[in-house]
Amino acid sequence: MAGSAPRRVLSRFDGDDAAPGDRVRAPLRIRIFRQSIDHGWQREQPDNWLRRPDPWEVARPGDCVEISINCSFDLQGGRLHPVVGRPSKLIGVPFDRPVVGHGGKTINTLRLWAAAASDYFDFQAFSHGDFVGALAGTLAAESLTRVLYPDDSTTQGQGLRFVQEYFLVACSLADLVRRFRASNSDWSALPEKVAIQLNDTHPSLAVPELMRILLDEAHLGWDQAWDLTRRSLAYTNHTLLPEALEKWPLEWFEMLLPRQLEIVYEINRRLLDDVRRRFPGDQGRVQRTSLVEEGPQKHLRMANLAIVGSHSTNGVAAIHSSLLRTTTVKDLAEMFPDRFGNKTNGVTPRRWLLLSNPPLANCITKAIGGGWIEDLEQLQRLEPLASDAGFRNEFRAAKRSAKTAFVDWLRSTSGQMVDPDTMFDSQIKRIHEYKRQLLNALRIVVLYDRLRKDPGVAAPPRTFFFAGKAAPAYHLAKLIIKLLNNLAATIEADPSVRERLKVVFLPEYNVTLAERLIPASDVSNQISTAGFEASGTSNMKLMMNGALTIGTRDGATIEMAQEAGEENFFLFGLTAEQVVASRGFYNPRWHYDNQPEIRAALDLIFSDHFSRDEPGVFEPLRPVLLETDHYMHLADIASYLEADKDLCALYADPDEWARKAILNVAGSGKFSSDRTIAEYAKDIWRVEPCPVP
Repeated sequence: MAGSAPRRVLSRFDGDDAAPGDRVRAPLRIRIFRQSIDHGWQREQPDNWLRRPDPWEVARPGDCVEISINCSFDLQGGRLHPVVGRPSKLIGVPFDRPVVGHGGKTINTLRLWAAAASDYFDFQAFSHGDFVGALAGTLAAESLTRVLYPDDSTTQGQGLRFVQEYFLVACSLADLVRRFRASNSDWSALPEKVAIQLNDTHPSLAVPELMRILLDEAHLGWDQAWDLTRRSLAYTNHTLLPEALEKWPLEWFEMLLPRQLEIVYEINRRLLDDVRRRFPGDQGRVQRTSLVEEGPQKHLRMANLAIVGSHSTNGVAAIHSSLLRTTTVKDLAEMFPDRFGNKTNGVTPRRWLLLSNPPLANCITKAIGGGWIEDLEQLQRLEPLASDAGFRNEFRAAKRSAKTAFVDWLRSTSGQMVDPDTMFDSQIKRIHEYKRQLLNALRIVVLYDRLRKDPGVAAPPRTFFFAGKAAPAYHLAKLIIKLLNNLAATIEADPSVRERLKVVFLPEYNVTLAERLIPASDVSNQISTAGFEASGTSNMKLMMNGALTIGTRDGATIEMAQEAGEENFFLFGLTAEQVVASRGFYNPRWHYDNQPEIRAALDLIFSDHFSRDEPGVFEPLRPVLLETDHYMHLADIASYLEADKDLCALYADPDEWARKAILNVAGSGKFSSDRTIAEYAKDIWRVEPCPVP
């Protein structure tokens, strides 16, 4: 590895939401990029997480695997260029990291992969003075696993991501097959010995790659290979957004993975023959079901491939799984109805309550014992204690302790000062239009404008926390971050409101920050456009730590409200059905023309009130909100403000607030990763628990 620290990424991919059971995405320090804020704008910096060695990580050079692709790389003008038709080999170097179970009784292994060149460098090129070019192969290989999820806004970035996905899939399957063959000579036993979960569309190449292994290396017939492939693979979908369902240009398969493309074509031929047989004359269904999307440039639909090539497809919340079946992949669900199910996400209470929030964890254990740590359903025993004045006092003391600890940590790490006596109102998640940080910003602008016009208006002092990253090429998401930071600066500079409102954008959102902010939060904003959020997991973590949710009926928030009681949530806005029904009729301009507070808030933004030194910087938001408003910000803002009014009224009654917060904690038992993983094991993987004495 050229004497440097190896580059390592997961052999499994995560989608937009957390993985089943909220599995760790990599060693906890891995990130796509390091986020900083410069004059309100997000700046991406390299994250040198490999600078220090990981003492827990063990290299396994004896288990290296060799991966073939139909190209090699040359260095031209300082850039690596693929040379198609000149096959090359990559070496997958495994690194094992122990994942220690609670109590240390069990240890699982997370296997990560680093890419290396089969030859360290081109000796002939080096001898002729091309010192950099001699390392082109090594540079290309190591680049594959240098950054997880490289920026795919350019063709070159997309190509890197495509090869990265294949490399990680191929390494994992080669390793899995080797382990299987070490103790099994009968290929028919494969589905009984292995369970491969495709975590979103990113590893969908496992379908043709496993078929290639079974056809070309095991020399099985098509029917047997296809049966074994489908019974070994299962697919978890993490998104309803069409643009997030990967589609790769067929020409890339032709250049880089021609054999896998041959296999995909045969899978598709057989699939479409079946569609025509079952639905004669329905050419539209044939086109929608096909693995190949026609157009000026043909693409391969990876979600379709994952569904067709597996025995199980699940979403990660009840509404998500329902919409997946009835809308996103309706035709395939009608073809394979028995393959579709749901596995609502969960989070681990050991990290997100026991470790993150000792004051509350101790309060709970004192009241009901420690059984909840391994059986979160026991939190239901807190329900009668919500009416106990003494327990409510202890609960409030635990929240106050968490807020004070966060305030001290924030001051020591960033110098920022916040008042723990204010309501902590948090929205922490990836920055995206459908997650609607922009809607939250509009709410704050309305509240700010109310205080400017009437300083005597009754409202609790509040601190609004935002944290999350925007994808490097997602310019509108970056503009939303800019708006939040400018909003923060404008409010801070206004003496008439700064004692009542404060906005804080916390850069570099990661586990370390979440472990501190989540226990301290009073309010959890889960305000995605209904029908767009697959599940969410920050909603579960915040609920588990005693925050009250203001949110839409979307993702797992629906199930959370069912568990704790809708009367203990602040739900608002259009339902998923209403969002769909409004398409083609919705006119966002109506809200501007007919709702004075909304018009005043938008006028403040577009009159440069929050950007006096940068006139026009927020002008790109005008068509987003007033012309298209695809994510229904203006349709939901009035309802959001009504729910916010009820929220503030409750906060004025600390005893009743604590009662509802306790009921939320009591209702959070379903959302443990223990339950989620047990459901995957029982329903999809068909494995039994192995009790450890």
